[in-house]
Amino acid sequence: MTDSQDIRGDAVTSYKDAPTRTITAGGVTYAYRELGPDSGTPVVFITHLAAVLDNWDPRVVDGIAARRRVITFDNRGVGASTGSTPRTIQEMAQDAVTFIRALGLAHVDVHGFSMGGMIAQVIVQTEPQLVRRLILSGTGPAGGEGIKNVTVVSHLDTVRALSTLQDPKQFLFFTRTAAGRRAGKEFLARLKERTVNRDKAISLISYSNQLKAIHRWGLEQPHDLSGIRQPVLVANGESDRMVPTKNSYDLERRLPNAELVVYPDAGHGGIFQFHRQFVPTALEFLER
Repeated sequence: MTDSQDIRGDAVTSYKDAPTRTITAGGVTYAYRELGPDSGTPVVFITHLAAVLDNWDPRVVDGIAARRRVITFDNRGVGASTGSTPRTIQEMAQDAVTFIRALGLAHVDVHGFSMGGMIAQVIVQTEPQLVRRLILSGTGPAGGEGIKNVTVVSHLDTVRALSTLQDPKQFLFFTRTAAGRRAGKEFLARLKERTVNRDKAISLISYSNQLKAIHRWGLEQPHDLSGIRQPVLVANGESDRMVPTKNSYDLERRLPNAELVVYPDAGHGGIFQFHRQFVPTALEFLER
């Protein structure tokens, strides 16, 4: 990858070069980036616990943006977006819809990763006309097995990481096998490819509010997912410790129009470890 901005017409095609823009709606100024061709249904990426714009794997973003318009954003109170972070997934979904509508978009595809996949499920249930297709990766349904334990797992792995001078995502997202460790190091290196105009880190209060929201999601009564008629691609690694992989099988079983891909020797960050496989699968699904 070159240091110069990759251009196809006027479209930015490299995530590390995508300018950070802002749009204000509902009293909140949302920070976002977009890239790829300005045609077809846009794909809105909704990200994970503690993540800001710079936490998306550029191989996944660039891969999808090679053929689709991709939009990433900081939800309310996160990174460079203003306001205070809600303590429920439902409020986060409302904010995401406010952002999408502020961009003037009537139909979108949604890719929700981890917490973002929880938000995406609420969006498609409350605003079904807005969503055409849905990708749910590394995530689970309300009341899903082990989701209420995300706070404990996150805290334990953060301590493990600090004690070994590593990034917590090395433990939280990847297996401890040789392949998993290597994939983690490669992923973390890719997150540093953008060297200018990086996003603000998440605040401790926003992180705390997100943990509370996920905990509440894990304690909720299971939602009826049978009304979600949109095609759904569910993806995960076979050894997800944060949102146990059993939840991905549960989503596939309960969603009427779902298909599942599970990557071997991979954890929560399976789509990043197997980005070479995930990107073509996602594009084929989105363009079907």
